[in-house]
Amino acid sequence: MTTYHHDESCLVIIPTYNEKENITLLIHTIFATYKKIHILVVDDASPDGTGDAVVSLQPEYKAKLYLLCRPQKLGLGTAYITGFQYALANNYQYIITMDADFSHPPDKIQTLYEACSEEGYDVAIGSRYITGVNVVNWPIGRVLLSYAANWLARFITGLQIMDVTAGFQCYKRAVLETIDLQSITSIGYSFQVEMKFLAWKYGFKLKEIPIIFTNRVRGYSKMSHHIIFEAFFKIIRLKISSLFKKFHRSTE
Repeated sequence: MTTYHHDESCLVIIPTYNEKENITLLIHTIFATYKKIHILVVDDASPDGTGDAVVSLQPEYKAKLYLLCRPQKLGLGTAYITGFQYALANNYQYIITMDADFSHPPDKIQTLYEACSEEGYDVAIGSRYITGVNVVNWPIGRVLLSYAANWLARFITGLQIMDVTAGFQCYKRAVLETIDLQSITSIGYSFQVEMKFLAWKYGFKLKEIPIIFTNRVRGYSKMSHHIIFEAFFKIIRLKISSLFKKFHRSTE
């Protein structure tokens, strides 16, 4: 197995809710490959003991594995914002977001990181759709729903990205410093669209990197019709509000 040596300014944020079956294996997998990377798990008081599983690993990965426990299930978007605030407060320069269920391939962390650290991009996106439909073990109905949702999001926002709802990405610190994280109101998967849209509007450079997205084999999905409807209406509001806002960022 190839071992990569990042500098220790790279943080992987993993939001969790009832991911005990996956989180231990994922943490071991990441640290076996990336020796200097840090991991932050943001757990929403998982009743299955996900947080306890992370705590049990902290002695093995001292000063590399961190856990933020929130008092209840508060949503994906706020989990990431909590993680982003932690990353900024602790001076991380590259921030990677990924799911806990192995749908995002850990061996692509290096590719996302290098797109930002070496190739000059500000946001690197692990994309399911940049080279076709690279999704494994999803029911055809969910593939069609996801693809249609991405098409609709592109149509509404004007984003020139095939996988607007992707959750596997790397941000440069400057992106998170520029976006007003407190103003983001998305709770569910529309959070992913909102972050990409704002980064694009502020003039940051985005790159899609093809990945193979594999449906989880352990645990269960948190997707629901409520999340889908929330995303649709949020994207419309996001586009409308952007028409009345000027996007300027520091050139320092």
